[in-house]
Amino acid sequence: MNVGIIGVGLMGHGIARNVLIRGRFPLVFLDHPGNQPVDDLVGLGAKSCETAWEVASVSDVIILCVTGSPEVEAVLASKDGVLAGLRNGAIVVDCSTSIPESTLRMAEAVKNAGGEFLDAPMTRLAKQAHEGTLNLLVGGDEAVLAKVRSVLASFTENVEHVGPISFGHRLKLLHNFVSIGFMALLAEAAAHSADAGIDPRIFVDVLAKGGGAGAALERMRPMMISGDSSNVPFFIDNAFKDIDYYRAMASGSGASKEIADGVAAAILLAIKDGQGRAYTPELARFFQRKAPA
Repeated sequence: MNVGIIGVGLMGHGIARNVLIRGRFPLVFLDHPGNQPVDDLVGLGAKSCETAWEVASVSDVIILCVTGSPEVEAVLASKDGVLAGLRNGAIVVDCSTSIPESTLRMAEAVKNAGGEFLDAPMTRLAKQAHEGTLNLLVGGDEAVLAKVRSVLASFTENVEHVGPISFGHRLKLLHNFVSIGFMALLAEAAAHSADAGIDPRIFVDVLAKGGGAGAALERMRPMMISGDSSNVPFFIDNAFKDIDYYRAMASGSGASKEIADGVAAAILLAIKDGQGRAYTPELARFFQRKAPA
């Protein structure tokens, strides 16, 4: 299979490396200012394309790893986008985090252009993308998934079929609401603890031995103890975007979203203060009491 990837950022770069190294598939990628450095990919045989149309025209599988729904729609449906160059029977695998309603529209557009579509958002972080141990939540036809399992296996530890098209993105938004919500809650608690002068190691130890234990605490631990946020390279801007997508999904279904509204409002305060490009664990620093003027 010839593989194309659009979006060689923190996550996409790791995916691309593993498609080349572990999967040994021929790879092309879209040249874009938002890409990570690609010299290593080129050295492994990957080729750069100027447009998404060009990527699609030479690919049997096209992996999308972009920011969100507006970017997915632009990459697919623009004049020189994927749909314009899509091969008959080619499979688009959207690993982005998107709004399910948009996903359904884009899947229909791919079908009408002669292709097939899977929504396959990721859980875990850039470190696992580099290691090839991501988890994928795949929505779509199981028979289509079977065709691309060998490609997906090159950069994942677990590939789970979760239902029809859009269910991958629905579950990703539920997952990120819980994950980001936990981290925001811990950040506020950590800020309060720091303001009170509690030893952060004692605070973390108390949580770890009780009801505060879990993946969110382990992700927040370095920030809470030493101020190091580098283990979670996920921008506060993106955290807000994902929570906002969850709120849109909840509004569309009539579900309660009061807690999500509160999380979004707290994160937005940091963005308005110019912290949007800080990593999410740094909310613990932002939430600390400000010194009096």
